[in-house]
Amino acid sequence: MGALREFLSLVDVEDFQSRYSKDITEESFFGYPLAPILEAEQRLRDASSESIAYFSMEYGLAPSVYHTLHGSEPLKSQNKFTQHAVFSNLRAMDNFFTLAIDKRLDLPIYSGGLGVLAGDTLKSAADLGLAFCGIGILWNAGYFKQNFWFQDGQRPHEMYWDPATYPGLVPLKNRIELPCLKEKIKIRLWKYYAYSYSMHAAVPLVLLDTNLPENNDFVRKLTGQLYRSDNEVWKIYQRLILGLGGVRALDSLGYQSGRYHLNEGHAAMAFVEKARSMAPLGRKNLMRHFMFTCHTPVEAGHDRFTKKTLKEILGPEETEILSQYGTDPHNPDLINLTLFSLQVCDRVNAVAKKHGEVMRRQFPSYQNKIQTITNGVHTYTWLSRPFAKLFEKYESQIGPWKKDPSRLRNVLELKNSSEFRQDLWQAHQENKRHLAWLLRQWKIQENILTVCWARRIAAYKRPSLILQDVKCLAEIAKHSGALQLILAGKAHPKDNLGETHINEILSAIDSLDPEREYLRVLMLENYDTYFGKLLTSSVDIWLNNPLPPFEASGTSGMKAILNGVLQMSTVDGWVCEAADKPIGWFFGWRHEGNEIGSEWNLRLQEDSGKLYETLREAAALYYQTQTLSGSLNIQSNWIDRMIECIAQAAYFNTQRMVEEYRAKIWATLTNLNPSVRES
Repeated sequence: MGALREFLSLVDVEDFQSRYSKDITEESFFGYPLAPILEAEQRLRDASSESIAYFSMEYGLAPSVYHTLHGSEPLKSQNKFTQHAVFSNLRAMDNFFTLAIDKRLDLPIYSGGLGVLAGDTLKSAADLGLAFCGIGILWNAGYFKQNFWFQDGQRPHEMYWDPATYPGLVPLKNRIELPCLKEKIKIRLWKYYAYSYSMHAAVPLVLLDTNLPENNDFVRKLTGQLYRSDNEVWKIYQRLILGLGGVRALDSLGYQSGRYHLNEGHAAMAFVEKARSMAPLGRKNLMRHFMFTCHTPVEAGHDRFTKKTLKEILGPEETEILSQYGTDPHNPDLINLTLFSLQVCDRVNAVAKKHGEVMRRQFPSYQNKIQTITNGVHTYTWLSRPFAKLFEKYESQIGPWKKDPSRLRNVLELKNSSEFRQDLWQAHQENKRHLAWLLRQWKIQENILTVCWARRIAAYKRPSLILQDVKCLAEIAKHSGALQLILAGKAHPKDNLGETHINEILSAIDSLDPEREYLRVLMLENYDTYFGKLLTSSVDIWLNNPLPPFEASGTSGMKAILNGVLQMSTVDGWVCEAADKPIGWFFGWRHEGNEIGSEWNLRLQEDSGKLYETLREAAALYYQTQTLSGSLNIQSNWIDRMIECIAQAAYFNTQRMVEEYRAKIWATLTNLNPSVRES
């Protein structure tokens, strides 16, 4: 059997001849090798391979910056994202220019760090050659398109793209149905493949889509916008699609998954689907095949639904399962999906050591069950090209870092090498020159200290902290050295507090027009993985100031240290595990004691004051390292800190993370048949 024929026997592509035959051939899948896909598909159908099914509501795969698949036809305009507005204190430039970048739209099925982590996990699973499958949802309207208006702040718009012509994304003939009382729901399956960095292996991502003519209008829109939260019914159906639909999708594809990993409680309904028609002992055995990762201590991150509404949508058996394991102890009329997942999953983990402490306090009944596996980032996605070339030049001293990112710790051995220090700074400046060129209309310069805050906008992340006292900020820029500040991020359209922070940021920026000669402040629209890679590799300082202890992990700073960008951070999330290392500066209130505290007591005044003190210190060191004219002090402690950042990136990566999952969470299930359907 030829390779293409074998592929089509395993992956039943809809409209193959008319639409995809030019891009899927005997040797190639949208420009990448076909053989790893065949191997992955065969292993997932082999019950002895002990494969993992990984359920996540969102996936950020960053195809615009890593392993970009290409089709034979030009990229459709719907799948491009070429214009990004900028809101700055140089308002004339905002009116006349946009940030024009001819790039593809990221596969728009993610909203922020949770999705990007899921995408990085798939890629590291491929790097390690695991039998692994991602399960998610094809969001036909993405998350949302962001626009800024001075009087209105963030104005969200629906984002429509064209899945059928997105390179590498293929629809399948497979159809499944969900057993709901009120709606008949048919689901089409799609596939996308995440390749390993060397392209020797691949991992499929299966996406579920209700946008079908045979569904009614309500059902068709269920897989429209990610995290639409208009009403409870809508949210329940989306979680049914992921959980129940995901398990049925695996069965439809013939995948013999023995482990079901729930990336957040959104996918908890997967257990309900597997547990139907099982006796109590069968359900007990089933739990040993389920794993759960909790990503947040923030209250809004834990789904709660009324039993009444669930009964109206699901059958009595499904509702009984949810009630048995997920009844909220504080309100018996509610089902809590986080508690349900803690109860039914044999292995549970938090995503940083500090988060593990907090999670055990939040859920004391499960404290002995909660393990900790600190998050990471996919090295090969987030490493900039100048730094990859730098590591390649010094590979004989560093070691085989591509195969084993932990070898990056060996850069510490180069700390006394003047040549390495010079090359390191030049690699950083090359990244910074690229950023300055992209933002040239806003007069961004490569030799001015540049600070960035960019991530999902939520109150506990305190996005406006650095702008609490604009007069103080301006004084620092005037007397300690010129300053360039870049901000970016989206607030959920229904997050009023998040949008308030955006309004505060835009108003503060507007008030700084008189200081624009020595203080330039920009906020970029539509922060995505493209801008994530650009900014985390191109600025001098990565600012991270969540309110402890509400940042479970955070990963943007991990991307920054990989590229030698210094940290300026409160001590929370992953940073707690590196706060004793000289990777930058740590400031602000620290969480101690047994009480978690309130996520609404933001401590803006006290922590902004400490931030300004820290910024003065950093500015002094920066301009002792490099002057505005470009002369460099190669022995500066700033460069020592850059080297330490890279050494710490040796640990904070998803290859180490996935290896820990394999050892602690996905470990062999002794004396159990991977198939639990007979239980």
